[in-house]
Amino acid sequence: MVYFVATPIGNLADISYRAVEVLGNVSAIFCEDTRHSRILLDHYGIQKPLYSYHKFNEAKSLPAVLSFCDNGQDVAVISDAGMPCINDPGNVLVNALVKRGYPYTVISGASAFVNAFVLSGYQPPFTYYGFLPDKTSERDALLDASVGVAIFYVSVHDLNENLRYLHSRLGNRECCLVKELTKLHESVRFAHLGDTFDDDKGEFVLVVNRAEQINPLCELTVQQHLEYYLKDGMAKNDAVKAVARDRNVPKNEIYKQTLQK
Repeated sequence: MVYFVATPIGNLADISYRAVEVLGNVSAIFCEDTRHSRILLDHYGIQKPLYSYHKFNEAKSLPAVLSFCDNGQDVAVISDAGMPCINDPGNVLVNALVKRGYPYTVISGASAFVNAFVLSGYQPPFTYYGFLPDKTSERDALLDASVGVAIFYVSVHDLNENLRYLHSRLGNRECCLVKELTKLHESVRFAHLGDTFDDDKGEFVLVVNRAEQINPLCELTVQQHLEYYLKDGMAKNDAVKAVARDRNVPKNEIYKQTLQK
């Protein structure tokens, strides 16, 4: 069995009992950075052979993983933080396992973009894009103004450049910038794509809200808006409530404005 095991994205306590149990029982662990992974494993007293498995050697390392499977041995695949295959190595191996009919499974756990989406308070559905491509043409092919809630990973060195690009492409939408998830200095900031930031370090997840939908009735005056509902046969009290709901204002404010007419 090959286990794709989620690891903490910051706080070392954010790992499941099952994940610790699996990592302690497999024959070997394949990881992005053996030195980085050793910190987590030492924390939980896990002593297992570690093998390098990262995006630059994923294809080359594939035979080593499959050799364990050939011998009926269990192995685990982990990334430096979060869930394998999510902007981390793993999908090449999954496809190879499917092709060969070897069993594999996922040990659930943290994924930074999921945490950030929850912290944003925005409504699904959403689309996860990972890091923006470097080339503008590839970015433009990926995004257009109709994109709904969108989630990006952002390097601190690219933060303001990415914001400027997204502002030009999607408009000045509201966004939620989450920094250092689950760590001591975790922060959640609500802003707009047209804003700039002076951060010089940290890891970011950017959650961009969908474009605000403007009710065409709100383009009318309050009186015209009210008359729209009255002509439709609605009682005045109900019409006032409907106008207030459309405009997201207290109904008393609508009463005041209509009484002035």
